[in-house]
Amino acid sequence: MKKTLTMISYTLATAIALAGCSAETGGNNMPGMNHGATSASSSASTVGTTGEHNAADTSFARMMIPHHAQAVQMSDVVLAKKDIPAPVTALAGRIRAAQGPEIEKMRGWLKAWNEPAEMSGDHIMNGMMGEEDMKKLTASQGLEAARLFLTQMIAHHQGAVVMAQKESVDGENDDALKLGNGIVSAQEAEIKEMKELLGTL
Repeated sequence: MKKTLTMISYTLATAIALAGCSAETGGNNMPGMNHGATSASSSASTVGTTGEHNAADTSFARMMIPHHAQAVQMSDVVLAKKDIPAPVTALAGRIRAAQGPEIEKMRGWLKAWNEPAEMSGDHIMNGMMGEEDMKKLTASQGLEAARLFLTQMIAHHQGAVVMAQKESVDGENDDALKLGNGIVSAQEAEIKEMKELLGTL
């Protein structure tokens, strides 16, 4: 489920719109599920990053920002629905709480590096949902919505893991490498959790 740059404008708009509310951390974060991020309050003071960076670090941040923004949007859609099983809403809440502050962190990096946030040329966005996918999630209800959310988010997370693994190999900046490794660890654990949840619905 690979999408190209055509989805970037869609998700970047979402990232901007969600920035104000994405810092909600709630009280339901689980160990290992914060993707290497600090709390929203402390991340605000550490959004910049020092040290050298290379093109891989810049590409990682530019691509992961809209990718995270879509995950936050998907979580918001499910959290606004009724009759969603509690474990699914809890997971959606954790995803939103973790990835919202990470968006701000990566924006801070790009600003500190004097790098534009926009991408140029064609870039593969691993795991991104298309517009029709998002419409289906929005229209679905109850158990159908829960199953669809989990199925879509598994694919979405798998795409993020691929992107983060590439950063771990090609990146240079210590902070970006740390976040990339954290995303791999946390989202692989969440993929396992979501597959198990699907089996119970």
